[in-house]
Amino acid sequence: MAEAQSSRIHPKGVAQTSLQAEIEAAAHELGFALVGFAPLRRLPREDFYAQWLAEGRPGDMAYLARDPERRLDPRRLDPHLRAVISLAFPYQAPGPPPLTDWRTSLRGRIASYALGPDYHLVVLERARALAAEVQRLRPGAQARVYVDTGPVLEREWGRESALGWFGRNTNLINRAQGSYFFLSEIFTDLPLEGPQRDYGEFCGRCTRCLNRCPTGALAQGYRIEPRLCISYLTIELRGPIPVHLRSALGNWVFGCDICQEVCPWNESNGTSYDQLNPSLPELLRLDDAGFRQRFARSAIKRAKRRGLLRNVAVALGNSCNPAAVEVLAESLRTEAEPLVRAHAAWALGNLGGVSAQRTLSKAARLESDFAVAEEIAAALRALPSANRAAPRPATCQGLKGDQN
Repeated sequence: MAEAQSSRIHPKGVAQTSLQAEIEAAAHELGFALVGFAPLRRLPREDFYAQWLAEGRPGDMAYLARDPERRLDPRRLDPHLRAVISLAFPYQAPGPPPLTDWRTSLRGRIASYALGPDYHLVVLERARALAAEVQRLRPGAQARVYVDTGPVLEREWGRESALGWFGRNTNLINRAQGSYFFLSEIFTDLPLEGPQRDYGEFCGRCTRCLNRCPTGALAQGYRIEPRLCISYLTIELRGPIPVHLRSALGNWVFGCDICQEVCPWNESNGTSYDQLNPSLPELLRLDDAGFRQRFARSAIKRAKRRGLLRNVAVALGNSCNPAAVEVLAESLRTEAEPLVRAHAAWALGNLGGVSAQRTLSKAARLESDFAVAEEIAAALRALPSANRAAPRPATCQGLKGDQN
């Protein structure tokens, strides 16, 4: 959820208490790029938050509707809490995409924050270390740590602590660090001083993120419709991806970086990561054990196997590459999860061709799950006849390959 409100600037030379200077130094030693402080208060977001919930914007993220009072005022967690230490832990910006066409190589895309071990584990360990240091500096002090967990409005407290401003892509952006960072908070009963002035707003007239969002999730007014966001669709959504949005996902199989990649406040380090461009056929063939082994310590496990393979099937369907038919046909025949079979059926219908049509026709006679049978029937209806391959989508024109 996001709408621009006045943000806060942390001017150079603001006097800090000795304690806050020590906390900041310790945080930097632990790898946090940004550190800020703010006294706790009730966030002035009640009306917006209530309307946002009433409009159903959380979608499948039902947890966002829980504990609204504690989200708006962390003192509801504990009346002794007085201040927050807001932290930003950086992660690598993605490099340029591979030179080869993903449709030819059948490669997916994963959001850069999922590279390496699960950020919850990495950042939480360091935030806890900082909390321990706070308690060493002030014995008996309370220090409650959050890393994308619990009823905490992280961006709002990051802005309150002058870590940055809300960009048009609704991310928290810092002029020096961009937006490639994780947020963490330590709530404490210590009387810490906050920034003295607003951070400012530095998007100017730039609308790159709005213009490049494939699903139109971003809108003027610093707003996002989560139910259209590719990150929501590929991670938080547990059921079928709406048919009218599937083609817009391209080859994203976990999250999306587009609105950050195009932001002028972010810079790529120029390094391309193979791990962010996995083989789509290889992923679709992962069984339960293979999924657990590959993603046990990765943020990708949040999508669960059925969700990830659902996304992979959609990406293969968007590839326009007839080489994808074999693995999709295999999935439609052997996959135990109806959600995955349903999207494999859609993908085969989107690819078209005689082989895809034969697979779908056979599956239609054998499929017992109603939702999957409906997807198969819709895919078959999209094909022009039993003897002629479907025309290729306009986005596929020019890609070589036999449609049969």
